[in-house]
Amino acid sequence: MNHLETLHDTPVLVFAGEDPKLDVRSVNDFLSEAWTRDVQWLAIPLERLDPDFLDLKTRIAGEVIQKFTNYRLNVAFVGEITPWTQASNSLRDFVHESNRGRTVWFVRDMAELGRRLAKG
Repeated sequence: MNHLETLHDTPVLVFAGEDPKLDVRSVNDFLSEAWTRDVQWLAIPLERLDPDFLDLKTRIAGEVIQKFTNYRLNVAFVGEITPWTQASNSLRDFVHESNRGRTVWFVRDMAELGRRLAKG
């Protein structure tokens, strides 16, 4: 079940690992729940991503992330991304660049998200 956590004074909506998968069609459901809970950060486990989300050629990640940023929601994708980044140089670069910013992060776990939020 999705739940609200406060990490370093930041409310974070933590999504459960069950379906439905995050894709272009379901992103509005994720947005709606974020607005209902009045949060600025979403934590979405990698297992909630559509199987093609991490294949950048499909453009699913770009469309979904653009929607989050258009509505001024920050998102952390939580889980071990290394198997995918080792298989794709473009994904590795995308993750690296995302993690340099302040709105989209790929983190190993909630503890890493907490540390990043603590840094401000």
